[in-house]
Amino acid sequence: MGLTTVFGSGAGTSSYDDFHHTAFILLVGSNAAEAHPIIFHHIMKGVHNGAELVVVDPRKTLTTKRAHEHLQIAVGSDIALLNAMAHVIIRDGLYRTDFIDRATEGFAAFAESVKAWTPERASVPTGISAERIESLARRYAKAPTAMIGWTLGITEHHNAVDNVLALINLSLLCGNVGRPGAGLNPLRGQNNVQGGGDMGALPGRLPGFQDVLDPEVRSKFEAAWGVPISAEPGWDQTQMFEAIENDKLRGLYIIGENPIQSEANAEHMRHLFNKLDALVVQDIFLTATGEMADVVLPANVSFAESDGTYTNSERRVQRVRAARKAPGQAQDDLWVVASLAQAMGHPWPVQGAEAVFDEMRKLTTNYRGMTYERLEQAQGMQWPVPYEGHPGSKVLHDRLWEATVEKKAPFIPVDWSPPSEMPTPEFPLLLTTGRRLAFFNTGVQSNVYDHPHKIGEWMEMHRDDAKPLGIRDGETVAVVSRRGRVEVPVHYSDAVMPGTVFMTLHFPEHVMTNNLTIDATDPKSGTAEFKAAAVRIERL
Repeated sequence: MGLTTVFGSGAGTSSYDDFHHTAFILLVGSNAAEAHPIIFHHIMKGVHNGAELVVVDPRKTLTTKRAHEHLQIAVGSDIALLNAMAHVIIRDGLYRTDFIDRATEGFAAFAESVKAWTPERASVPTGISAERIESLARRYAKAPTAMIGWTLGITEHHNAVDNVLALINLSLLCGNVGRPGAGLNPLRGQNNVQGGGDMGALPGRLPGFQDVLDPEVRSKFEAAWGVPISAEPGWDQTQMFEAIENDKLRGLYIIGENPIQSEANAEHMRHLFNKLDALVVQDIFLTATGEMADVVLPANVSFAESDGTYTNSERRVQRVRAARKAPGQAQDDLWVVASLAQAMGHPWPVQGAEAVFDEMRKLTTNYRGMTYERLEQAQGMQWPVPYEGHPGSKVLHDRLWEATVEKKAPFIPVDWSPPSEMPTPEFPLLLTTGRRLAFFNTGVQSNVYDHPHKIGEWMEMHRDDAKPLGIRDGETVAVVSRRGRVEVPVHYSDAVMPGTVFMTLHFPEHVMTNNLTIDATDPKSGTAEFKAAAVRIERL
């Protein structure tokens, strides 16, 4: 949402190769070494080539251990830090006036908005000294090229889009977008998140991120599909849940998602799903959500038995091929959806993945010049590829460096606000959540096998918080929030600051962490604030 607002596209602006050749890498809210190991491999190539790596994260992680500097900020204080960095860059005249004058708009209003965000003021909510904030701002601004990367530590907050906009503002200040070795990089947590967006899995966008409000766009798709398309954007996931609560949505069809265990305030999710008249779940394993379904459509074909494409974080569209034949009568998701449409009276042909890809090429500029044959020859291509013969695009928004910029990138001022729940005497600790390397999301795929590292969930807690309560390392305790209660073993850890505890979502069959998390959402993106929930610890 933040990238689309400023640049018109929600994709990362750079390539993995840009990490190899940049001078400065700023990772914010990202444990890339464990959550994005492929990308982290490229980041470390850049470090070996001389790039400075700075990580901003409330927790000490495998990523922070490889960084030149770790700023262990308080949970949810990112905008305070980023606005203060912008304040220093503007105050000291370190910004790129040539780029700002030619390629951006709204600089004066943005400069005014960060005037009050001195490093001294930002040091209070962040816990980072004014001197370190000033030093980071100067090093970032003086680097000839700089890359910014972020993940769920930025986007799973009540002000998620504003967090991203603050990062974009910093990048625009120093001209770190639209050129090699510089850019803005949302690191995708799953292998085809970008591909889902490309295909139109956003409520206000048709394939290729084309706006459903644009009448010319709608006319093009209406002609191709032979149906009228509403100009009214659909609901995002949060809006769907609100509609269930208000009895405006009675049926739900879920493909490859496990919201009963993956969504915040999980008990409330169960309440909502019990209100539905019809719940259909399509998945490769029987999930906790599937157990609640009226109908389960088994998506029996795994990635290893599928043919098609994936699009990764650098917009690289890559071919995937079936490595083995699907078992028995198993069919892929495309066959299931098309067959369901036929059963409902719509003559959808059961096509292969390449036929769907070719339709995508005809309807979107980004994919137009790609063919399966070209993808095979080039080992994938980075969109946009506007015509056959085009080599693909390593960098987005290079138009901002042209002599005359037709569509300028706006600075959008944002202000900091604390997490929706802050510690109180009743709930004195702040729970934050994240991922670990060996496991994946709610464990639907990674927990079905027996392996030596499958040891279940634990909570990281600083010994300064545990000892006054008489809690021993390894002791099982109850963690209580305003929404629920779970029991979990404690591990003493210096990875978290005093006042903060950390858990994952990987083992809901043992510890339902999302019974604790808050479903306060960002009104712009609909993302829940998984990263901050007030809790207390009770001895059993």
